[in-house]
Amino acid sequence: MDWSLPYASHRMPTLARNVVSTSQPLTAQAGLSMMQIGGNAVDAALATAIALTVVEPIMNGIGGDMYALVWDGHELHGLNATGAAPAAWRPSRFAGRTEMPRVGWDSVTVPGQVAGWLALSERFGVLPFERLFEPAIRYAREGFPVSPVIASVWPQLAALVADQPGFADAFLPGGRAPRAGELWRFADQARTLAEIAQSRGESFYRGELAQRMLQHSEAHGGALSAEDLAAHRVEWVQPLALRYRDFTLHEIPPNGQGIAAQMALGMLRHFDLRASGLDTAATLHLQIEAMKLAFSDLHAHVADPRSMKVSASALLDPDYLAARAAAIDPTRAGRPQAGTPRAGGTVYLAAADAGGMMVSFIQSNYYAFGSGIVVPGTGISLHNRGWNFSLVPGHPNEVGPGKKPLHTIIPGFVTGPDHQPVMAFGVMGGFMQAQGHVQMMCRLADFSQNPQAMNDAPRFMVSPLDGTVKLEAHMPAEVAEGLRTRGHAVQILPTGHLDFGAAQLVQRGGEDFYIAASDGRRDGLAVGY
Repeated sequence: MDWSLPYASHRMPTLARNVVSTSQPLTAQAGLSMMQIGGNAVDAALATAIALTVVEPIMNGIGGDMYALVWDGHELHGLNATGAAPAAWRPSRFAGRTEMPRVGWDSVTVPGQVAGWLALSERFGVLPFERLFEPAIRYAREGFPVSPVIASVWPQLAALVADQPGFADAFLPGGRAPRAGELWRFADQARTLAEIAQSRGESFYRGELAQRMLQHSEAHGGALSAEDLAAHRVEWVQPLALRYRDFTLHEIPPNGQGIAAQMALGMLRHFDLRASGLDTAATLHLQIEAMKLAFSDLHAHVADPRSMKVSASALLDPDYLAARAAAIDPTRAGRPQAGTPRAGGTVYLAAADAGGMMVSFIQSNYYAFGSGIVVPGTGISLHNRGWNFSLVPGHPNEVGPGKKPLHTIIPGFVTGPDHQPVMAFGVMGGFMQAQGHVQMMCRLADFSQNPQAMNDAPRFMVSPLDGTVKLEAHMPAEVAEGLRTRGHAVQILPTGHLDFGAAQLVQRGGEDFYIAASDGRRDGLAVGY
C-alpha cells in the first residue's frame, strides 16, 4: 500500500481495531458507542443508519430502502431490503406519461429498510434491537445542531418537493430550512422510531404506523395497500463476484446497479491502466468508455431478476465482457449501445470490529428528499424509488404489480487473492455509485492507493443519458484537455459538487487493525478505538 497523500485534503485516515465511517459525525459516534458497550460491527452499522434518518434527512428517512454486505468473519452475506411496487401499479395507471412520476404517492414503492434493520439485527447483532435506536431517538427528541453541508443543500432540495403533502410542515417549519448550527428537533420522528423499536418493526408494516401511511395514501390518491405492506419480505442473496487484478469486487445482484461496476471492470481487465498512468486522460478515457458500455447494458437488461431476459451471469461472462472491451477505442470517445449477451439521495456507512466482522451498508430515500411525502404526525418521509421504473412496453424494468425497480444504491466489498476481506466501501450519489466503485477499485488494484488518497482524488462522473463527462475542479487541467481531444464533452464542476457523490472506506490494515477514511466532500467522520 502506498501511504502517501498526494491530493489536497482536510482529512487523515483513522487507524483502529474497531471503526465506523460515515457522512455525519454524530452518527459515526452513535455507531461507535454500540461497540463500546459490547456490540459488534452490525450493531454499530444499524445504530449509525437509524441515526442518519434523523440527522441527515435530505438523503434518507424512515421510509426508504437498503442493502447490506456483511463479512461475518468467515464468509460474505448479502441482504436486499428493497420494496416492490404496489399491486395496483399496472402500466395502465401511468398511461399517457413518458416517464414515471418523480414525486408524490405514485413514486412510492413499499419502503423496505425497516424490515432490513430487523433482519440484520436478528441474524448478526448481539445487542437488543431497541438499544440500537437510543442515539437516534435522543437526537430527534432533544435536538442537534444542523451540520454545515446538510444546511447548505437543505433549501435547494426541499424546494423540489415543498408542495408535497406533509413536507413543509415537517421539514420547513416557519417556512424555511434550518441554518447551519441551528438546533433541529423532530418529536414525531422520535415517537415513530420508539414505536418501531418496541414493536420490532411490526407497527410499520401491520400496525398503527402502517395505518397512518395507508390513510395518508388514500387521502392523496396513492395506491399503497395494507396487503402491499404486509407482504414485504427481505431477501438474503448471494453476492455477485468479479475478479479484477489481484482483488475481487462483490456486489448485491440485481435489482441493484452494482453489476454495472463489475461489467466495467471486466472490460478494463483487458487494458493496462498502470501503464496508462495515474490521473491521466488515457486512463480516465478507458474508465469512461467502459462505464458508458456498462450503463448501456444496465439500462437495457437489468431489473427485478424475475423480469430480466438475460441473467446476471450472462452479463458478467468473460467472453462477453472481452467482446465489449474490444469495442473501446483508446483514442476516441464512442457512442455506446447495449450489447446482446446470451439469454439466460443516499447515505452509506462502513463498520468493522476487532472480531473480524465488516459491514458495507447503504440506505436511501433516493433523489433529494425522496417522494416529498411525509406522513403527518409520524416523521416518516417516503422514498421515490418508483421513479426508476420504465414505461416502455416489454422492457425488463417496465413498471408492474409487485415488481422491484432498478436500484441505484449499492454497497461494495473487496476480497483478496486468498479470499480474505480487504475493504468495505461505498460511494453515495445516484448513478455516480457504480462508476465511483470502478474508480475506487482501479485506485486500489492498479495504483495501490490508501483509502484516504482514494477518497481525496479527483473524480469523473459520466452521464448515463448523454455521455457528458463531469470532472471535479482539482482534476489536472491536461486531463480535461486530453478527454476533449478524444471527443468527450467535458464539464468542470466545483470539487465536492453533489454529482460526484461521497465515499466511505474501511480497509484491513493488518491482522488486528483497520484503516478508515471518510469523504471530505461531506460532514462525515471516521472514528475508532
